[in-house]
Amino acid sequence: MELNMMVLQMPAMVKIIIIAAVSFVAGTGLSLLLWQVALRKKRIKLIKEAESEAEVIKKDKILQAKEKFLQLKGEHEKYIAEKNTKLSQAESKFKQQESQLSQRIKENERAKSELDVIRTNLQSQMDLVEKKSDDLDKMHKQQVEQLEAISSLSADDAKSQLIESLRDEAKTEAMSYINEIMDEAKMTANREAKKIVIETIQRVASESAIENSVTVFHIESDEIKGRIIGREGRNIRALEAATGVEIIVDDTPEAIILSAFDPIRRETARLALHQLVTDGRIHPARIEEIVQKVNKQLEEEIIEVGKRTSIDLGIHGLHPEIIRLVGKMKYRSSYGQNLLQHSREVANLCAIMASELGLNTKMAKRAGLLHDIGKVPDDEPELPHAILGMKLAEKHKEKPEICNAIGAHHDEVEMTSLIAPIVQVCDAISGARPGARREVVESYIKRLKELEAVALSYPGVSKTYAIQAGRELRVIVGADKVNDKDAETLSYEISKKIQDEMTYPGQIKITVIRETRAVSYAK
Repeated sequence: MELNMMVLQMPAMVKIIIIAAVSFVAGTGLSLLLWQVALRKKRIKLIKEAESEAEVIKKDKILQAKEKFLQLKGEHEKYIAEKNTKLSQAESKFKQQESQLSQRIKENERAKSELDVIRTNLQSQMDLVEKKSDDLDKMHKQQVEQLEAISSLSADDAKSQLIESLRDEAKTEAMSYINEIMDEAKMTANREAKKIVIETIQRVASESAIENSVTVFHIESDEIKGRIIGREGRNIRALEAATGVEIIVDDTPEAIILSAFDPIRRETARLALHQLVTDGRIHPARIEEIVQKVNKQLEEEIIEVGKRTSIDLGIHGLHPEIIRLVGKMKYRSSYGQNLLQHSREVANLCAIMASELGLNTKMAKRAGLLHDIGKVPDDEPELPHAILGMKLAEKHKEKPEICNAIGAHHDEVEMTSLIAPIVQVCDAISGARPGARREVVESYIKRLKELEAVALSYPGVSKTYAIQAGRELRVIVGADKVNDKDAETLSYEISKKIQDEMTYPGQIKITVIRETRAVSYAK
């Protein structure tokens, strides 16, 4: 009531404002109410949708679980079936083995019973054999006593006489058989001679090739081999590439083998290895440096050797290139004979022979020294060494007599001076003398001593002499120890032993000499 009175008393403008405010508040409350109702309906709808989706998901999960269960159940049943199958197979196999084992046990028992029977029979037979053996020994003893009483000889004496007679008979038959073989060999002498020549050539060629292509470098210990080889072989590869020499590091104690057909390369590799081992620093760069240095030193040494040789022989005015070729001869060999030593020897022989014939000794000595320079050229054309040497001499302004002697010493060109046959003869003398070629003097003397020692090892031999440069061996035997028949056998046995145990060129003749000497003194 009071409120209405207050409203009535307000001005008109205020009344309008109040009425508008009340209307606004009333409209807003209605809107809020409608919005709340809409939200409630939406929430109910969302809840229903969520429940329906959850129900669908639940059904899917249940179906998946059922499928998984069925799958696992199937796999389990399959696994159980396989296990049952394996167990049944194992059981059947076990039963089979059990039956086999029982069968083997029965067989073993049967064999054991048979073995017992056999053992019993064997024992009885052994007793019988022992009894018979005793009876046989007694009978043998009685027979031996009867034979000794009849022959007035003991068993040992009779045995020794029988062995001696059989030995003499066997020796006689053996020597006759040997003589028959020798007669047959003489009938086919030509074929056998060719075979011997071929075998000799093969034997000598292999020795000469080894001596002329291999140098042995000695080291203090085998530890140095590993340093020379280097990591992954780089040092040895660098050394082989720098020198052109094959370096063989094997199980040979305290030695390394240098293999090459060029002796100058082998000498270069040997000197380089010596400096590297002495210095201790071995690596590729150092190896190349040392090899270059050694090449230079070796070239200087070759020139120095050539100069010293010409001075020693009293030969003057040689061209520097000729002097270098003479120095290179030091590192070349022919049939195992050092070429420089051979040329010096030929030069001295030529001078002696020319002096005896009243010819120019200096020219002869010069031709003798230079006769083989065609074997050591820097390039090797397809020419005989005599022709090549003659062309080199002509190139370096040697006299025509010298050039002709060089070219004609193997009859390659016609001889036009008296010096040429002298050089040819002296070259043959130097190469054909005993021990000159195919082996050095030391190995030659060693071979002759071994040859004599082989013959001295036989009983009855008193002295042996190797003559004709080892091509004949004379064996002196005592007349009281060796008879004529034994001398023939001894000669054959010595030749067989030499052939089996020694290496030699050509063939060796064995002569056994048996003589009786009667010595008395007149006083």
